Amino acid sequence: MRKYLEIIKVFIKTQLAWRGDAVIQILFTLTKILFACLLWGTIFKDRDKVAGFTINSMLSYYVISSFLNQMDMSSRVSGEISQRIRNGTFSKYMVLPVNIQGYFIAMEIGIVIFYLSLDIITSIIWIFAFRIRFVFASDPAVLVGAVVLILLGLFFMAQLNYYLGLLTLKYEDIGTFLMIKDNLVAFVTGSLIPLVLLPQGFVTVMKAFPFYYVTYLPSMLLIGRLKGELGMGLLVLACWCVILQAVIYATWNNYRIKYDGVGI
Repeated sequence: MRKYLEIIKVFIKTQLAWRGDAVIQILFTLTKILFACLLWGTIFKDRDKVAGFTINSMLSYYVISSFLNQMDMSSRVSGEISQRIRNGTFSKYMVLPVNIQGYFIAMEIGIVIFYLSLDIITSIIWIFAFRIRFVFASDPAVLVGAVVLILLGLFFMAQLNYYLGLLTLKYEDIGTFLMIKDNLVAFVTGSLIPLVLLPQGFVTVMKAFPFYYVTYLPSMLLIGRLKGELGMGLLVLACWCVILQAVIYATWNNYRIKYDGVGI
């Protein structure tokens, strides 16, 4: 455990060294919230509610979903693994006295911890700047459940990106897989628009897949909606984490023998 804590500390320090990346992440979050304010401000100009949302609950949803979306920094995991495998330096992870997947999860935790405080500050600034009457759940049980769901969602996304990175052991270029994943996740997690605005049949199908529970459901829970879906959300997402972990294990054992890179 101490080894992974050291990895977390190293990556927190790494983010401090690359402060320009932090500025870009903040500006990206601000831009997304600004766009949401302008768009929904126009839509709500002539109406009080849209799909059960008021202007304040809709903007609260966007602030929370943007915050959760920015917390997921695992995309760089797949890029890092792919690059290392292709240039033959993935061996450095194979000789470390830690589990490879554990290393990358610790890396993700270190990066998330660093950006967490920045994202909180950014969200608070926009709440006051746009005078949003922030809507937030008051039930402690729901808040705890939402936090657990968020953590499971971050773990699942780290698993997914780790798995996609490992595919480089089989395929020369995983760019297509990453492009499909990025566009699919942006839509089906509800980070672009709340899924409640989509056809009910589509939403029902999405409930069988993990992405529904990564950003959308936690955001809805934190604004006091969909409380009845918390238990099912925890169960479904936990099952998907177990399934994906089994797939990762099988993929690694099958493909690692194909790796012939040298050097560290």
